[in-house]
Amino acid sequence: MRIAFLINNAYGIGGTIRATVNLSRALADRHDVEVVSVHQVNDEPDLAFDERVRLTPLIDMRRDSPTYEGDHPLAGRPCTMFPDTGAAVNSARLPHSALQDERIGAWLRTTDADVVIATRPDLNGYLARDGQSRYLRIGQEHLSLDAHNPTLRGHQNKAIAGLDAFVTVSEADAAQYRRALPDVPARILCIPNSVPEPAVEPSDQLTDVIVAAGRLIGIKRYDRLINAFAKVADHHPTWTLRLYGRGPERANLRRQIDELGLYDRISLMGPVSPIETEWAKGSLAAVSSDMESFGMTIVEAMHCGVPVISTDCPHGPAEIIDESNGVLVPLDTDVDGYAAALDRLMADASLRARLGAGALKRAGVYAPDAIARRYETLFRELSDQPHRRPSKAAHRGSLWSRLKATLPSKPATPGEPSPAPESHPEPVPAVRPVAFARTTADGGITVRLDAASLPPGPLDFLARLRRDPKGRHIRVPVSAAASGAHDIRLTLDPTEHELAEGRWDCYVVAEGATEKRARLVCVTAERARSVGRAPALVDGEVSAWLPYTTADGFLALRVWQRTAHAEVTDMAVGADHATVTARLFAADVPESTDAATVIAVSRAGEAYDFTLPVTQAAARPAQGAARPAGEGWHFSFTVPYSRALALRNSSHDLWDLRLHLGHTRPPVTIGRIGGDIVDRKKTDVVPAVLLPHGTRGETRAKPFFTVTNDLALSLRDTDEVEAATQPGATAG
Repeated sequence: MRIAFLINNAYGIGGTIRATVNLSRALADRHDVEVVSVHQVNDEPDLAFDERVRLTPLIDMRRDSPTYEGDHPLAGRPCTMFPDTGAAVNSARLPHSALQDERIGAWLRTTDADVVIATRPDLNGYLARDGQSRYLRIGQEHLSLDAHNPTLRGHQNKAIAGLDAFVTVSEADAAQYRRALPDVPARILCIPNSVPEPAVEPSDQLTDVIVAAGRLIGIKRYDRLINAFAKVADHHPTWTLRLYGRGPERANLRRQIDELGLYDRISLMGPVSPIETEWAKGSLAAVSSDMESFGMTIVEAMHCGVPVISTDCPHGPAEIIDESNGVLVPLDTDVDGYAAALDRLMADASLRARLGAGALKRAGVYAPDAIARRYETLFRELSDQPHRRPSKAAHRGSLWSRLKATLPSKPATPGEPSPAPESHPEPVPAVRPVAFARTTADGGITVRLDAASLPPGPLDFLARLRRDPKGRHIRVPVSAAASGAHDIRLTLDPTEHELAEGRWDCYVVAEGATEKRARLVCVTAERARSVGRAPALVDGEVSAWLPYTTADGFLALRVWQRTAHAEVTDMAVGADHATVTARLFAADVPESTDAATVIAVSRAGEAYDFTLPVTQAAARPAQGAARPAGEGWHFSFTVPYSRALALRNSSHDLWDLRLHLGHTRPPVTIGRIGGDIVDRKKTDVVPAVLLPHGTRGETRAKPFFTVTNDLALSLRDTDEVEAATQPGATAG
């Protein structure tokens, strides 16, 4: 059977896109599946579709593409379909125009699909208006009836009458639609979204981390979550909160975090895909919305063994969460009720473990194949309706015949073989070696290679230091590490493999060869075992290793290797200063620290350096781990911004902060190389302050982490800051 999904933009990371990726992959096991994206805004989608699923864009909105259509004459003319109010409505890259009318209408009139599934209200309108009776027309509701404003609600409700079926993601919403539309001939029912079991190690419930993920928009009420965390933060000083996602509320949330003084406890992590690696880092997942149509993030977290605290909001959470797998907070209890739930679970590790086990069990209900079978049952039942049965003289290629040939007469039971898919040529994929990486408890990295994706013959794993004039690299024989035809593993151990500081790109190459190496595509880079872990002391050096996925999807390793390092544990920013607390890691810690100072090393030259006194500080409690060998003393220092202001000499002045332990010792870097975060420049952010300067005017002063995760100080003209933050500017 040919099944087509119609979606506004398949190239982002929203919930509708994720649901389409999951369902299209499951249906591709037995059917010919296509995803039609009205707009194409990137070369490749952020969320990877199954290779068996064809992705077809209708309008090219890539500005650097030779087929860019943003200036097409029809792109400037109004659309005849009612507008959606989702993420697309405010995006210049997703114009609601007459060009959209033309392309969607033409595709709906000419497609050879047997089933077309529209995924948004405006697309449901197109399917009702321009769709053809020769195929099944199914609309989806990924939000809820109440989530739409009255105008959009009225438009979509009229469109539903022109569909064969309308699918919601919660039973409560389906019932509400049926009450609102009692005379509509379309079948209205609930089929929840599917959420696949991730290929990641479940949470071990040992981290003091709360994770939340989703679009940063008002209805998600992350402000409620932040305020609730603020109420209990002092009772749980080792706990942190991470918010993943992007959206228009980011600046407001940043401001709220800074005003509460929680910038060193709450991080805005940005968008991450796949998100499952981040759920697995948490001991709690948080949903604080005023409304959730389904709650895909809830099931994603459950799949990773993480219990969820959610507001009991309409409609989805209460259909997923019960007392065996999570906590529902009455919506009318607001911040206080949510804070009480956080406090209870943060304090009770055994309760978290019990709920986490229940969450894993509950998540299985939403397995993609089970949800795909429910859609297949719907297709079969719709095709059996009298008005869709062809006469005996009808052609065998009719919709009804194809449906009967490809759908089971009843839902398959566990253990039954799947029906054979419709025969069609399969493309031969190019060889793209695939890897899964994971940090180990002792600071190493395991790499699992998918044998089916590897080139033939004996192979070596090859890691090369990026942009290294010496060409440093390591090789590990793959054949010697193989433990099974489909499970080839190797381990990189800091005690066995010497990796210099920097970024290492990873390949497979024919055994003993140097040419024709194939770069490893990274499916997952798991760093959950590194959360809260201090840098290690290996052979007299401070070391930290992390795997990560590059921006273009390949496996790389981030390595720090230093003779000594001072790890920042706390930062506090005042109106005219910043105070930093850190711990020294070194093989040879001096007995006396009387000579210790911190030097702010100017990038403009030694004449602009200045020195800061150091005081011994009390240790902040570590997250569950024993104190590592070589850990020295805890110290703190204060950076008065006035010292740097007096030395300003350019529009952007920068100082790197270094610990000095005496004239006979080299300076020690100060930064954050422990833990699981590869790039802290965007996640570990403290507030800037504005200060006057006699000649340069208003100055923005701010400590920050560099691209190497080392601590530095920035003083910058505010007009240059404004220019740097304009669209298209390069961040600095």
